[in-house]
Amino acid sequence: MQNKISSNSEKFPTSMYETKGRNSMDEQAIGRTPEVTSERGLCETLLTFLCVALVIATFPLSLFFCIRVVQEYERTVIFRLGRLVHGGSKGPGIFFILPCIENCTTVDLRTLTFDVPPQEVLTKDSVTISVDAVVYYRVQNATVSVANVENVHHSTSLLAQTTLRNMLGTHNLHEILAEREHISNSMQSVLDECTDDWGIKVERVEIKDVRLPVQLQRAMAAEAEAAREARAKVIAAEGEQKASRALMEASEVIAQSPAALQLRYLQTLNSISAEKNSTILFPIPIDIIGGLMRKEE
Repeated sequence: MQNKISSNSEKFPTSMYETKGRNSMDEQAIGRTPEVTSERGLCETLLTFLCVALVIATFPLSLFFCIRVVQEYERTVIFRLGRLVHGGSKGPGIFFILPCIENCTTVDLRTLTFDVPPQEVLTKDSVTISVDAVVYYRVQNATVSVANVENVHHSTSLLAQTTLRNMLGTHNLHEILAEREHISNSMQSVLDECTDDWGIKVERVEIKDVRLPVQLQRAMAAEAEAAREARAKVIAAEGEQKASRALMEASEVIAQSPAALQLRYLQTLNSISAEKNSTILFPIPIDIIGGLMRKEE
C-alpha cells in the first residue's frame, strides 16, 4: 500500500508550488505565454461579472449547475469563453464553475488499454505476416491532452498501428519470432517519445500473436521434419559406428582365447532353446569337418 501511494504521488501535485509550476508548464506546452494569459478583454470581464451576479441572484438553485465533483483519478480542464482558465486542470475534489461562460472536460488519469488490430506486414526478408499487439498507456497531462489534440485516444491508436508496421518491416521473420520482447521495448520507446507532446505516457507494449500464411507454415513444418530426420540418421550412424568398434574389440578378445568362442556358442544355443522353436541349427566349425576328412583319407 505504501508503494502504491508513493507511485501516485509522482503523478499528482502535492503542494501549491508544484501545482503552480505544473500550470506554467502546461501553458508553455500549449503555446501560451504569461503575457497572453493575463490579457482579459472588457467583454470577457463584463460577461464574467454578469454571470456571477446571475449565480448570486438564483442562489441556492444555481448550486446544482455550479458545483462539480472530480474523483481522485480524474482531472477537469476548464475553458472560459473558449480560453483555457489560468491554473490548468482542476481536481480532485469539489470546485465551482460559471455555468453560462465556462465548460469543462474531464480526463481519466488511470491506465488504459487498447488492442492494435491485426496488421499485414511485409518483413525484411519479403514474408507477409499478420501481427497484432496491445498497448498500455495513461494521460499524464490532462491540459495538454485536451488542448493539443482533438481525440488523444484515437490518435494514439492510429500511431500505434503505423509504428507497429514500420518497426516490424525492418526485421526478418526469425528476428520477429525470437526477439518479441526487444521489439516491444523499442516500440514502447518510440510511441512514448511521439506522444509526449500530447500528454500521453505509454507504459507498455506487448506483441500478442504473429500469424503466418498457411503455405509458409507447411514449408516450415516440412523443413523442421527434414531437419529431425537428418539428426535421426546421424544419431543412428553414430550408434552403428560405436557398435562396430565394440564388436571389433570383442573379436580381438575372443581371438586370444579359443574357449571364449565355445562359451559364446553355448550361450547362443541357450538363448535359442529358451524360445519355443521346433528347429535348432547347430553350426559345425569347418576345422572339425576338415580334420575328419583327413582321418578318412
